[in-house]
Amino acid sequence: MNEWNNEIVVEVFPAIWQGFIVVLQVTLVAGVIAILLGLLVAIGERTGPPWLKRVLSGVFQFIRNTPLLVQVLFVWTATSLYINPEWSAFAVGSAVLGVHYASYTSESYRAGIEAIPVGQWEAATALSLPTHRVWGAIVLPQMMRRSTAAVANWIIAMFKEVPTLFIIGVLEMIAQAQKYQGQHYDGAVEGYTIAGILFLAASYPVAVAARRLENRLAKSHF
Repeated sequence: MNEWNNEIVVEVFPAIWQGFIVVLQVTLVAGVIAILLGLLVAIGERTGPPWLKRVLSGVFQFIRNTPLLVQVLFVWTATSLYINPEWSAFAVGSAVLGVHYASYTSESYRAGIEAIPVGQWEAATALSLPTHRVWGAIVLPQMMRRSTAAVANWIIAMFKEVPTLFIIGVLEMIAQAQKYQGQHYDGAVEGYTIAGILFLAASYPVAVAARRLENRLAKSHF
């Protein structure tokens, strides 16, 4: 039975760290997609014509109710075979992850929009405020205060899902650990342990901050 080897830790750490940087990069790109697309979907479901609401609801219900791994493999295969085989795994994986989590952030935004008192919508209508003023000055500021903590929690969850992308060749931490093991026939435990520690070190402080923000917003009056 192999024992813990500190020499392997020293050897594998640079590759795992490189994978950690990739995890952060994927999280940044996918996070921007999830935040912006989720907001557009929530607004579209609120203000769009009936056919658009049905389409958005159907598409994002499908995304929420199918496994992320299946979506990653399907989109990667489809783009490689029918669109552009030169597209990078990083780009495809980040896009799929971002769209997947946009289906959840949109629900958080929708809940924030629906929590705005009906009287404020009626007052805006009575004052004949243009749509951009209603959303820019009344709806979005209140919605963001209500939704920020929930969206932050979704981004943290997304960060922890990035290793799913190793299946299409994104060299994040788990993939780097497996690559080292394949080359040296050793170091799996050390590599996976380092990856787990880095995930914990990055996600725990953010999760604590998000929880405090959620509690603070829950106690505020708006």
